[in-house]
Amino acid sequence: MNSLAWCLLVALTLFLTVALSAAEEDVKELKIEVTKSVDCTRKTKNGDTISMHYKGMLTDGSKFDSSYDRGDPLTFKLGTGRVIKGWDQGLTEMCIGEKRTLTIPHHLAYGERGFPPQIPAKATLVFETELVKIDGKDEL
Repeated sequence: MNSLAWCLLVALTLFLTVALSAAEEDVKELKIEVTKSVDCTRKTKNGDTISMHYKGMLTDGSKFDSSYDRGDPLTFKLGTGRVIKGWDQGLTEMCIGEKRTLTIPHHLAYGERGFPPQIPAKATLVFETELVKIDGKDEL
């Protein structure tokens, strides 16, 4: 009975390892989930200077960065390559106050090498984002 239980445990471990690896590899495209929708007449577009709050996580839920923790949103020019490609693509057409969760495959984030030690190689990243400001447009 002990050897049967041991074999089942090993088989289950191998199955879970393969399943998790496959799930990680399945993320090939940027996924955008709007978690708080806002109606507006002025949405973000490439070239806008925007301010974003965000929480960055690995797919296992471990946090590697957060503007909320610093109490200061990140300000950057959208669509100019100053941030990872997944942000440039995933943060367009947003309204002030809107929240999105972005699931970003490694090729639109930190690539084959990652950003050690916080972000491993080929890591899919998950960002909870909130648009705080579009330069020249008042906050909500």
